[in-house]
Amino acid sequence: MLYHLFDFLERNYEFTGASLFQFITFRTGIAILISLTISLIFGGKIIKMIQNFQVLEKQRALGLPGEELKKKTPTMGGIIIILAIIVPTLLMADLTNIYIQLLLLCTIWMGLIGFLDDYLKLKRGKDGLAGRYKILGQVGLGIIVGSVMFFNDNVTVRMDKTQVDKHNYEVISEVVNSETGVVSYNVKTALTNLPFFKNNTFNYADLLTFLGEGSQHLAWIIFIPLVVFIVTAVSNAANLTDGLDGLATGTSAIIVATLGILTYVSGNAIFAKYLGILYIPDSAEVVIFIGCFLGGCLGFLWYNSYPAKIFMGDTGSLTLGGIIAALAIIIRKEWLIPILCGVFLAENLSVILQVAYFKYTKRKYGEGRRIFLMSPLHHHYQKKGWHEVTIVNRFLIVSVILAVLTVMTLKIR
Repeated sequence: MLYHLFDFLERNYEFTGASLFQFITFRTGIAILISLTISLIFGGKIIKMIQNFQVLEKQRALGLPGEELKKKTPTMGGIIIILAIIVPTLLMADLTNIYIQLLLLCTIWMGLIGFLDDYLKLKRGKDGLAGRYKILGQVGLGIIVGSVMFFNDNVTVRMDKTQVDKHNYEVISEVVNSETGVVSYNVKTALTNLPFFKNNTFNYADLLTFLGEGSQHLAWIIFIPLVVFIVTAVSNAANLTDGLDGLATGTSAIIVATLGILTYVSGNAIFAKYLGILYIPDSAEVVIFIGCFLGGCLGFLWYNSYPAKIFMGDTGSLTLGGIIAALAIIIRKEWLIPILCGVFLAENLSVILQVAYFKYTKRKYGEGRRIFLMSPLHHHYQKKGWHEVTIVNRFLIVSVILAVLTVMTLKIR
């Protein structure tokens, strides 16, 4: 809103200082400050309000240290993060940008699913929203994200004439550089970046070449189901990671900060060309949204670090995971998720392996056996006697290492 206001003032009245709002770095800085203000100052007030409504965590008896204390901790604190994302985004971002619109939809969509899940847990005292409905909501969002990314004409990749002619891509618009006069084209394509390969791009349509020339237009058959899988998997993995004070919040902040770097270089023609990655027009605006996300997480961490004064609940964890998945897909770096979200992946796999092995051994030996002392993985280390703070700190260190490796993949081929 402020972006559009100052844009109007500059174009019509040459308002002094309004041109600052044309710079993404300036607007991102302001957005981070607003986000931090909301999560830090108003976050405390929201926590008190949640406490007054007796919205308290219902801990299961798992035999873990500190369980009794956590039962008195308020939950649904993800509302703080969501507000800290949405409000500054509405103020500072270009709301006509397709990627901003998509990310706002993801935030609200997953926030509502998580809120409903938390609300039903509190009201019924049971497991909350049935798993099939939760999955249905995630699948629905995945279909929307995949459809927009594939079919919307505002979602393009910029290429030179040689590349367009070589691959016969569908041209949406022509762009002429005002300084050099060089012509480039915004094209519709199912291309994505693939790490570690010298020619680090991959076209999903290549998997359908046996269908002939029309395969370019049928790539959605592969792309949309893949997006659905990524959105569902990452949001559920973030949900599983949210089991210790500050773990999901801190891990998400590190992941999104890394995605911020990747987004900035993907939305900058010079950096994208130098790094040999896809240049995605208009995606740089997403950096503002990422700044809001980062500010919201850091502000929430003030209250969520050990000993936590509030938990994010599914309202927060499902939202964070859904946004992370959407961000990676938007900048066409979804194949970096297994590295960047390695902590999420380990937590998810620990549950899958534990359940699968238990069922297998129960069928074979008549008694279920376990790989881990308890899953998700962070509970395994709790059972081994590690303090909660130690586990969180070490997981965050691993997240930083994975983030560095992710950035390094830009040049490792």
